Amino acid sequence: MSRLMSIGNRAQQIAETISVILGVETEIVDDEFTIVAGTGKYKDLINTKDYEYSYHDSPYLYGRVLKTGQTIFVEDATKDNIYGPINIGEMGEICCAIKLQDQVIGVLALVAFNPQQRKQLLERKDDLQEFLQNMASLLASHVAEVEAYNRLSLESERLEVIMHSIKQGIIAIDQNHIVTHCNQEAEKLVCRNKKEIVGQPIQKIWPQSPLIQVVKTGEGYKEKEEFYQHANQKIHLLVSAAPILLGDQLVGAAALFRDLDEARKSAYAITHMESNLEIDQIKGISSKIIELKKQALQVAQSKSTVLIMGESGTGKELFARAIHYASPRRNKPLVIVNCGAIPEALLESELFGYVEGAFTGARKGGRPGKFEMADGGTIFLDEIGELPLHLQVKFLHVLQRKQVERVGSNEVIPVDIRILAATNKNLEAMCSKGEFREDLYYRLSVIPLFIAPLRERWEDIEVLMDSLLEKYSKFMSKKIKGFSTDVKKAFLTYQWPGNIRELENAIEYAVNMEVSEYICLDSIPANIRKFWTNKDYPEQTSLVEKVNYYEKKLLLEALEQVKKGKINFPQLPEALGISRATLYRKLKQYQLLSK
Repeated sequence: MSRLMSIGNRAQQIAETISVILGVETEIVDDEFTIVAGTGKYKDLINTKDYEYSYHDSPYLYGRVLKTGQTIFVEDATKDNIYGPINIGEMGEICCAIKLQDQVIGVLALVAFNPQQRKQLLERKDDLQEFLQNMASLLASHVAEVEAYNRLSLESERLEVIMHSIKQGIIAIDQNHIVTHCNQEAEKLVCRNKKEIVGQPIQKIWPQSPLIQVVKTGEGYKEKEEFYQHANQKIHLLVSAAPILLGDQLVGAAALFRDLDEARKSAYAITHMESNLEIDQIKGISSKIIELKKQALQVAQSKSTVLIMGESGTGKELFARAIHYASPRRNKPLVIVNCGAIPEALLESELFGYVEGAFTGARKGGRPGKFEMADGGTIFLDEIGELPLHLQVKFLHVLQRKQVERVGSNEVIPVDIRILAATNKNLEAMCSKGEFREDLYYRLSVIPLFIAPLRERWEDIEVLMDSLLEKYSKFMSKKIKGFSTDVKKAFLTYQWPGNIRELENAIEYAVNMEVSEYICLDSIPANIRKFWTNKDYPEQTSLVEKVNYYEKKLLLEALEQVKKGKINFPQLPEALGISRATLYRKLKQYQLLSK
């Protein structure tokens, strides 16, 4: 639709008014040669194309006006060759361009169909030209108004969509404290619908709202804790507010607010975000680890509590993450709490949260605990054996009722959580000694999973070595291809009391220390190297292997002397009592050429 067609009705009113005043016919044509409005014979032709439409780059009257933007007067339409090949009775005409922002958007014409009308056009030629140009400007201004209104309507609709898409409440007031706008999230947070909010004084909706002060002072604020009271419900909010200015004039204020507890949950989820861990990503080829991964995948689909047992460093947290991300709760929070890492005095408030004034130093407005933050998802309690006895009772109630009570409050808060726990202690033995509640132990160990220590699944050691070497070589931008035979034997015979965590630390240490393409004995941690070098050689170790070991050791010591500047490299063959060719052959054999 052309720009003039957007004011078709208004254009028709103007055309009819002009005809009544001047006693001539009026025609209005847009820049696509469509008749937008008209009187007399033109009225029946509205919304049809003028005959000039059939001519590309028309050389006739309207085509020239649209192209040049000039006003043209035709004294005798029957004889003027620019008028056009078709005449429906016109005897004379004056027409001018309708311009909007230097663009010609149409033509306004006064047309004579009889000698009297033609005489009137001729006698008042100059006056009519000025009048016609004024009317053309009036038409253009109406088009501009409609387009401005449409733009405002579009922007208003966009603003409305944006407001409703924001997951925070928005309320705006004018200078008289009357609410002018609110979004759907605001309706939820203040527990009222839009009809009850918009048009009402803010004091009626939100008594003592700081927005009133913002309107008075013109000073906003960011992320201030406030309370909203509705019936018997007190909502703790985090609010930001800003003045609304029109030029230099203060015309209102707007507030952006959200539930503080929900904001904290979101912040926790973001700051503790980990990449999803699939069970298949856990490394291992031993029968024990394959069976454990199968069990973990199976129990991931249930809602039952899982107790993961195993020595420190076996990967209990790794399995807990894998179970969560394989479960239907994978898109909900995974909250991890190490019960042994939090001081006993703080553990209760950390787990259960607290209300304002619960103890000295309690945050204003209180704070949700880890159980609330895990609502809808999973909470993993590592080192559950460190949980104090008095908290074990309270935790048992959470397991049984799926409800929590904040410290200092009697209010019951329902939580939908799945509980995963882990321990490196013998909980049964602790129960017999009265150090752990027996009823809690049985509630926790609905599905027990045991991770065998690394020394009992030696098949996994080499797989883990390769995986960790790739990880740390990439991390440190080193090109290390693998391990020497001695290092592999050392790692496979070492008992790994720290399990996978100790193995990972050993690989990281070795990658840091190694300067050649293969990890050698001198680059691994001293305790593992000492274990290997001080132990008796296994029966299968040959004399050649022993000789190679000490030969490489001597070469490394000699290279170290070169590194310290105590001897020059060209002097090495003589110092070692070998030829230069033999030296290079030995260095290549033990991958020491880059040292």
